[in-house]
Amino acid sequence: MAEKTSTVVRKEAHLDLCAGADVEPQGNDTLLGQAHLIHCALPELALSDVDLSVTLFGKRLHYPLLVTGMTGGTARAGSINRDLASLAQEFGLAFGVGSQRAMSEDASRTDTFRVREVAPTAVLLGNIGMAEAARVGCDGVRRLADGIDADGLAVHLNVAQELGQVEGDRDFRGGYALIESLAAAFADRLVVKETGCGLSPQVARRLVDCGVKALDVSGLGGTSWIRVEQLRSAPEAASLAQSFDGWGIPTAAAVASVHRAIGDDAMLIASGGIRSGVEIAKCLALGASMAGMALPLFRAQQQGGLPLARQTLEGVLAGLRQAALLTGARDVAALRANRVVVTGALASWLEVL
Repeated sequence: MAEKTSTVVRKEAHLDLCAGADVEPQGNDTLLGQAHLIHCALPELALSDVDLSVTLFGKRLHYPLLVTGMTGGTARAGSINRDLASLAQEFGLAFGVGSQRAMSEDASRTDTFRVREVAPTAVLLGNIGMAEAARVGCDGVRRLADGIDADGLAVHLNVAQELGQVEGDRDFRGGYALIESLAAAFADRLVVKETGCGLSPQVARRLVDCGVKALDVSGLGGTSWIRVEQLRSAPEAASLAQSFDGWGIPTAAAVASVHRAIGDDAMLIASGGIRSGVEIAKCLALGASMAGMALPLFRAQQQGGLPLARQTLEGVLAGLRQAALLTGARDVAALRANRVVVTGALASWLEVL
């Protein structure tokens, strides 16, 4: 029972910190500001001509956006999941729940992850970490996904976060073998995602070689789970975590370098500090197939409920449509074909990666 309680308590602390604490270290940067789209003065398009629909797991999305997995396991988390999932349904987006570890440990918490009542046709992703996936095995992971009627499953990689937790994992061996077995079990419905430190092209290539068909780079520049654990930890643990505040591969560098490494062998999702429709457009032009967003929608929901979350999302999607038109792109394929001017530190990162 102590283990179950600790997971739930930790999830509540995460929500409190992400709602109002400084979880985005000031020096961290997605480097998307150093990726520049090229303006088209005569796009020969009406805004109504822009069609940004994509297909994911056999379902059509109106926009290439995933509300990435954040939470679950408590009553408050369940309310957040239902609010944001209802927006995904309304706007034709994909939605992911947070780590289902709490559900795995205590089946009574399953309802906090169930959102089909408010999102009957939306694309829904389950979510589990590597350690829990290893503990329950492929069949157990499948039961977690089936338990919430998920269309697919995100397996998250959070080594840096685990090291920042006093109670976190310390043994990360056997990861590729586990991913290979999950890829065989879930086929093209498996997403492997980082959690704010980014995927390198070398790791991404190896994951694709293991059979993974979708990757979420989740780069540096947004919510730092190292910082979250630092804020939650005792002083002696926090001082060590603080030295890793800026650890990771910036989102723009991760997207561009991973796309260069894997091409079209897997779908690429860009997340990690995405804050506007223009930034989504930049990620698509750098090689992503779609983007993911979490903190801005979560904070809007916490501050103003469903109305403010809807208003925030509307602004993001309007910005994406305008960015498409201003680059002469009628659809996502055209956005992905756009050239990008890369400057400053982003250029330096891409020279090395």
